[in-house]
Amino acid sequence: MTDPGFVEHCLELLTPLGATRARRMFGGHGLYIEELCVALILRDTLYLKSNDAHRPAFEAAGCRPFTYASKGGEVHVTSYWSAPEAAMESPAEMRPWARRALEAAVAARAKKKAPAKRAVPKKVAAKKAPAVPRVRKSAA
Repeated sequence: MTDPGFVEHCLELLTPLGATRARRMFGGHGLYIEELCVALILRDTLYLKSNDAHRPAFEAAGCRPFTYASKGGEVHVTSYWSAPEAAMESPAEMRPWARRALEAAVAARAKKKAPAKRAVPKKVAAKKAPAVPRVRKSAA
């Protein structure tokens, strides 16, 4: 179980970017900014949402991805990365990392809402109606 004081501390770190809240999930907590899930707390570690654009920054800061093993033993790597230790000290230090997490969450939501590409139907030539012979009226 996650220490409630740690959850509150993490929420305070994220507060400069908007209204925050925590919700219990996966044996830990999901942290939300303006109704977007931007972080997870699992095993007393804060993991921030990331994407391909921000992953290099997390790697350079020595962060590690959240992974879990399935029942079959297969290890899955998620899009959540541990927060840098220095960022855990203050909201000012966390701000650039929280912005990255928020950007990743917004992009993920936009990707989910994007309409699926549908195949464009081929144009089918319209069949012409058979010609109807014209009957001429005679001037009788």
